[in-house]
Amino acid sequence: MKNNIVRDKSFDFAIRIVKLYQYICNGKKEFVLSKQLLRSGTSIGAMIREAEHAESRNDFIHKFAIAQKEANEVVYWLELLKATDYLNEKEFENIYNDAIEILKLITSILKTSKNQSVLR
Repeated sequence: MKNNIVRDKSFDFAIRIVKLYQYICNGKKEFVLSKQLLRSGTSIGAMIREAEHAESRNDFIHKFAIAQKEANEVVYWLELLKATDYLNEKEFENIYNDAIEILKLITSILKTSKNQSVLR
């Protein structure tokens, strides 16, 4: 199977989200915001995986659009966790940058896919 950068990055990101969730729950005793982060952060990769077996180009675009929304939601939860002092600058910065990178990748794939659909 050939390399799929967005698939690999979203899976690695989901692992980091799970570990961050465990850290926030165990270390900071925060359970509500972190659960939202867990759901959206692991959903990105799940949607990308679903898109691999999309029934049509429109289905593929739809699944990637959901992944894009989930990635944007992750950015929100990370910003909120930082603003409420559950994450310090160092904890926030690295995973936030990864979230933005994944969001940009997904957005680029979506734009390309939509442009290809228009050209057909």
